Amino acid sequence: MASYDDVLQYLSSLDYPAGKADVVREAQREGAPPEVLRALRALPPVDYANGNEVARSAKIDTAPEIGRSQRAAQAREPHTRVTQHLRGI
Repeated sequence: MASYDDVLQYLSSLDYPAGKADVVREAQREGAPPEVLRALRALPPVDYANGNEVARSAKIDTAPEIGRSQRAAQAREPHTRVTQHLRGI
């Protein structure tokens, strides 16, 4: 799966705002691998103000260093909010 940095790497010379077609075309021109192109082709058809918007909208692995089992464990853990934590202070 493509990472956030992978997506940004192939869009560094793109002028924004840019539409989905422009984003995909630029990545193809820059020689992006198939997983990056697949993620970009799945983008919603809107205009993007910058590369960060593109990367956030793409279906990418935001933390490739975390394995599936660790993600599953994190999902099972109860999430406490900061305000709940501070109530005892």
